[in-house]
Amino acid sequence: MKISKKQVEHVAHLARLTLNEEELDRMTGQLDNLLLYVDKINELDTSRVVPTFHVFSVSNAFRDDIVKDSLPRKEALKNAPKQNGEMFQVPRII
Repeated sequence: MKISKKQVEHVAHLARLTLNEEELDRMTGQLDNLLLYVDKINELDTSRVVPTFHVFSVSNAFRDDIVKDSLPRKEALKNAPKQNGEMFQVPRII
């Protein structure tokens, strides 16, 4: 076993979780399986694999800022459920 019940209890305490005995046993087994799987992956030679953050190659999607006219007020208010010709009208909160 890669992880002990005591270690799981400690992690649960840090996470402010209260686990009963059954949950503690189940969580210990699940975390142990997870750690065994990670060990299996560590057996692979990944020295020539480039580390990635995404599955697909992603580059910054920045674009140049282009100044253009904004939407006319009349057009923006056209589909508003409630408006007074100048602005959207919403219920008072305070």
